[in-house]
Amino acid sequence: MNTFSTNQLEQFYLQACEIELQAFKPGNVSIYADGHDMTVEDFRRSARVSATPLCDKTYSLGEKIYYSIKATRDAVGCNTNLGIILLCAPLVHAVQIYPNDTLRVALSKVLNNTTIDDANWAFRAIALASPAGMGTVEEQDITQSATVTLQVAMNMACEKDRVALQYITEYKDIFDLGVLSYTTHFNRWGKQSWAAVAVYAELLSQFPDSHIERKFGSRYSAGISTMMRELCEKLHSVDTLEQVKPLLYQMDYELKSQGLNPGTSADLTVATVLAVFLECSLYA
Repeated sequence: MNTFSTNQLEQFYLQACEIELQAFKPGNVSIYADGHDMTVEDFRRSARVSATPLCDKTYSLGEKIYYSIKATRDAVGCNTNLGIILLCAPLVHAVQIYPNDTLRVALSKVLNNTTIDDANWAFRAIALASPAGMGTVEEQDITQSATVTLQVAMNMACEKDRVALQYITEYKDIFDLGVLSYTTHFNRWGKQSWAAVAVYAELLSQFPDSHIERKFGSRYSAGISTMMRELCEKLHSVDTLEQVKPLLYQMDYELKSQGLNPGTSADLTVATVLAVFLECSLYA
C-alpha cells in the first residue's frame, strides 16, 4: 500500500484536470472548443491555483474546499471548478487521513464523518463560487450558518444535484460507471483523454446533467441522453478515434448554440480520472 506526498497528490489532481480539458466533451470547454464565456486557460489557471490548498494535509475537508475555491475566484473571477473541488477534495482527504485503507473504504469514512464545520466552510465556498441556478432554500441555505454536517446538507440537495448525490452514495456513479468505463476504454485505445470522452458520454447517456437542469429544467434531458447514446455507440464501433471527431464537432455546436453546458458530467469526469490515478497508485 502506497502513501502519497503532497506533491504527488497535486500532480495527480493537475493531470486529471488536464486530461479532462484534452477530452473532446460536446457542450463543454476543451482544447477543441472554448464555450460559455470560458477558455481552456481559465480552467488550467484554476487547476494550478487550487492544487495547493486542495492537497494541504493540515486543512480539514471543509477548509480544502473553501480555500481551493477562494484561490480560484481570486485567479479567474468566475466559477470554473466548484463541482470539481467538491468531488476531488474528499478523494484527496481520504488517502491522506486513511492511508492504510482502500480508496473506497477511506472515502466512505471521510463522507460519513463530515462535520458542521465542514458544512460551513463548504457553504462559504459555494456562495463565493456563485454557481448558476442555485436560488434559495428553506433549510440549510448556503447564505446561512449550517446546523447539520456536510453529508446531511448534501443529502438535502441530492435530488437536484448529482455532485451532492455522490456524498450520499459514496461515489457510486464514479466507481461503478466512471472508473469501469475509463479503464475499459483506456485499455482499448491507450489514450487517457479519449477514455475520458467515453466516461463523459456514458454519464450523460444515463443521467441528466444537474448543471443543465438547474438552468433549464428537464426539457433538454431526454434529447441529450439520446445524443450521448449515439456517441457511445460510435465510440464502440470505430476503428480510429479520428472517425468520431466530425460527430463531436456537430454535437458540440448543437449544445453550445442552445447554451447547454453539461458541466456536472465534466466535473464527474475529472473526479473519475483522479480516482483511477489514486487507485492505480495505491496498489502499484
